[in-house]
Amino acid sequence: MPRTAARKDRFDDAYVDTLHDLSDGSVHRRFDPYIDIDWDAPDLALTAGDPRWVLPPALDPLGATQWYRDLPLERQIEIGRWRITNTIKVGAAFESILIRGMMQYIMKLPNNSPEFRYCLHEMTEECNHIQMFQELINRIGADVPGMRPRFRRMSPLIGVLGGYAHTILFIGILGGEEPIDHFQKAVLREGATLPPAVLRTMQIHIAEEARHISFAHEFLHAHIAGLSPARKRVYALAFPIAMRWLVGEIFGPSKGFAKQFAVPEEVMREAFWRSAYSRALLSDYFAEMRTLADDLGLMTRTSRRLWRRLHIDGAPARYRGEPTRAARATL
Repeated sequence: MPRTAARKDRFDDAYVDTLHDLSDGSVHRRFDPYIDIDWDAPDLALTAGDPRWVLPPALDPLGATQWYRDLPLERQIEIGRWRITNTIKVGAAFESILIRGMMQYIMKLPNNSPEFRYCLHEMTEECNHIQMFQELINRIGADVPGMRPRFRRMSPLIGVLGGYAHTILFIGILGGEEPIDHFQKAVLREGATLPPAVLRTMQIHIAEEARHISFAHEFLHAHIAGLSPARKRVYALAFPIAMRWLVGEIFGPSKGFAKQFAVPEEVMREAFWRSAYSRALLSDYFAEMRTLADDLGLMTRTSRRLWRRLHIDGAPARYRGEPTRAARATL
């Protein structure tokens, strides 16, 4: 779409230019899971008994519990393999909700909308991510369910409604993307010894999610800037609620997991999210979101109390991708 044809009556030039830059990036710097991953390479082979499936205690709330660390190595591997695979499955399902909501949104846009093209680029990349994640799951061989049952039943409705409540949709998109991105960056930064095929998918996902997260930030700035104070108060409360709900859906395993692996109830409570460590980890996930909420004027006196009540308060990030170390300090 030529820049001169883009609608500029609603959005400023900086936002329009950002959308064009992001679209150019999607054209010239993109990945294909069946070209950029050599799935049959010997060094990417996935085996059930690989000790690299053990959950890293510095990054995973269940892996940090004494109960898990006291288990025999074989049991740690079995639980870690299931948990990592299920989180990947949930991530793929979350991408599908994003696509449904974003498709609903763009089909209402007028001709020459500056958002239409980039949204389609992003959805194309998310489809590739779903293929990549599912190929990885199939090769791991763990038959995991993915989303918890209630969230699975709600997911088609969430996608459709998100297309109409588009500001809430993009808050929710960040609520899902930020924790996963934070975790994956921490894995690569800390040099965690996960199987190489898992690490390769993380590298690709991080590279493309950088564009997606940047777009969601810019989208919210463009769409919230001119809202009335009353509507901003609604979004100020929706922001932390969406963050806390979605991180629980992504990283919190179902009751079926606890039953299958005989995880004691008190261990589940400690890991998700009652211990000092797990709450520090929870807070770490959202440092950049606290900065964004502040920049958007959504960090009000009332919403600050809600962030704190949900245990996702803390210091804001000073810059994108800043490492956080609060959780490690509590180990």
